Amino acid sequence: MNLSELSNSQLIDEYLKGPKLLREAVARMTREQMLARPIAGKWSTLELVAHLADFEPVYGDRMKRILAENEPTLFSGDPDQFAAKLAYHERDLETELCMIDCVRQQMAAILRTVSDADFQRLGRHSEAGPLSLRTFLERITGHIPHHLPFITEKRRSLGI
Repeated sequence: MNLSELSNSQLIDEYLKGPKLLREAVARMTREQMLARPIAGKWSTLELVAHLADFEPVYGDRMKRILAENEPTLFSGDPDQFAAKLAYHERDLETELCMIDCVRQQMAAILRTVSDADFQRLGRHSEAGPLSLRTFLERITGHIPHHLPFITEKRRSLGI
C-alpha cells in the first residue's frame, strides 16, 4: 500500500491498525521464543517490539511539536544505541504492546482534530532536514509493517 496516496483520514486509520497487526504477529509466542535470536546478527522478537515501543513516543512527540511549535528542531535517535542501553530483554511484551497502542490512540485523537493544512506544517529533523507532519505520520504508520516480515522470518526459523 502506498501511504502517500491516502487521504489524511485514511492514513490515520492505517496508523491505528499497526498495534493489532503487531499483536497478531507475536501471538502465541512464548517468552523463550520472544528472546531467541534464531538469525545471526538480528534482534530477537522482543528486541524488535521494544524498538517499536521506544520510537512510538518519539514520533508522537515529534508530531505534537510540529503542531504546537513553529518549525521545531527534531532530533534523531540511533536504534542500535537504544537497544544496547535500554534493557530490551528485560522488558515485558504486554507493556511494550500497550505503549504502542496508547501512543497511537492518543495521537490519532489529536490528528483527527487538525486541518488538512496542518498536515503540511514542518519540523526540522536534525539529519533529514525539513519534514512535514504528514511525512512523519507516513513514516510511523509504515514502521510496524516494515518490521512484520522480520517477525515472520524469526517465527519460521524457530519452527512456529
